[in-house]
Order: sequence, then structure tokens, then C-alpha cells
Amino acid sequence: MKRLKDIASGIYIGLIGVLLYAPILVLIVLSFNNSRSRVVWGGFTLDWYSKLFSNNQIKEALLTTVILALASAVIAVLIGVPGAIGIHALRKRPYKVMMGLTNIPMLNADIVTGIALMLWFVHFIPLGFGSVLLAHITFNIPYVILSVMPRVQQMNIATYEASRDLGAGPVYSFFKIMLPELVPGILSGFFMAFTMSMDDFVITYFTKGAGVNTLSTMIYGQIRKGIKPEMYALSTLIFLVVSAILIIVNALSDRRKTPKKNIEERI
Repeated sequence: MKRLKDIASGIYIGLIGVLLYAPILVLIVLSFNNSRSRVVWGGFTLDWYSKLFSNNQIKEALLTTVILALASAVIAVLIGVPGAIGIHALRKRPYKVMMGLTNIPMLNADIVTGIALMLWFVHFIPLGFGSVLLAHITFNIPYVILSVMPRVQQMNIATYEASRDLGAGPVYSFFKIMLPELVPGILSGFFMAFTMSMDDFVITYFTKGAGVNTLSTMIYGQIRKGIKPEMYALSTLIFLVVSAILIIVNALSDRRKTPKKNIEERI
């Protein structure tokens, strides 16, 4: 019976793996296809990769996307970390109200958020890179707050108060006592915000102005005419880079985790 469960569990996990990675595998294969057709194999080629690096439109959209994601993630962290600490310090009822308000942008439909921000921006600032950046910061802040909040709740506030009683200033105590404990949550919130900004289409589409293109909006513009094979090559490179970063981060974290020695071993 146990063997049957193990077989069923393996099949289930295998099906999930196929559903998750089969489309990515097809994308990688198409990036080496010497034909614009998605159903006909025209032979192996690296032409799409060479054309990718000579396509100024794609390079500009990629640069805009990366700058937008980095800037919005950093600013969201700078706002979200003090926000999480401040919300945690509130009393019970205001705390629940603020956490509810923090969750609303995450539960709200992207199209509603995008249209609302567009209507807000057109009355105050011209639509362009600045409006898209503000929009991304707006929807990234809740992800940072909710990523940092568990670390704030686990933090021993007595250590911070002790440093203040011993004469340390609030800034010194924050950077030396609180910040090291919040770093895992901050990194998690930063990467979450960066990923959400890289992937976003709906809010970007409604808040961008003329001449501003990210990878998502550029791909959407190519759907009617047909997506260029250079985008397959770019997606493959992004997938490989992200996979390499994850492998390196996991390897470094495994090296830092040293097994705790028991008393007999220490003796």
C-alpha cells in the first residue's frame, strides 16, 4: 500500500513538473529553431540570439524594465520597512485596520488598480516613465510590508530597548540591532517586488505614456503581428540567468548552515 502511494505521489509530482516546465522547454527549443513557424522545425540556429543583441528596440525595452523594477523595488523597501515597523507598533484595532488596508491592493484586480492610477495621474502628472514608476512603487509596497512583518513580529524588542537604555541613539540602534534581524525579510520583499515589477503588464499598460515600453507591453504589441523569435531567445536567457541566481543563492545558504554540534562533540 505504501509503495502504491509512493508511485501515485511520484506520478502526481511528475505531472506538475510537466505542466510547469514543458512550456518553458518549448520556448527554449523555439529559440534555436531556424524557422519563424512554431510548429515546423527548420534546423538548429543561433541567429535569433545574434539578432537579439542587435535589436535596439528590445534592448531599450529590457533596460527600461530592469531600471523600473530595480528602482521601484528599492524605493518600496525604503518605504515598506519603516511602514512595517510602524504598523507593528500600533495598538490592536489600528493594527488590524492598517493590515486590512495593506492587503487590499494585493486582493484588488490589477485592471481596477491600473485604471484608478491612470485617472489619478492624468490630473497631476503626464503619463510616462515617472507615472509607471509611481504605479509600481504603489503596488510593491504591500509585498514588502507583508514580507518584513513576520520578521518584525519575531524580533526581540527588548534588545533594542536595552541598547537605547545604554545610551545608543535611535539610528545606531536601528542599524546595529534591528536591521540585521530584518535582513531576510527585506531581501524577500525586495525580490518579490522586483519580480512583480518585471512581470507586470496591466498596470504598466494603463499608466505608461507614449514612447515608454517594457518587455510585457512590447510583447503584447507583437501579438497581432506575431511574436518575433528574438523574444524566445530573450526569454530563454532570462530563465537561465534567474535559474543560475537561484542555484547560487541556495548553494551559499547551504554553506552557511553548519550543523549544530551536540555537547559530546564539543567536549
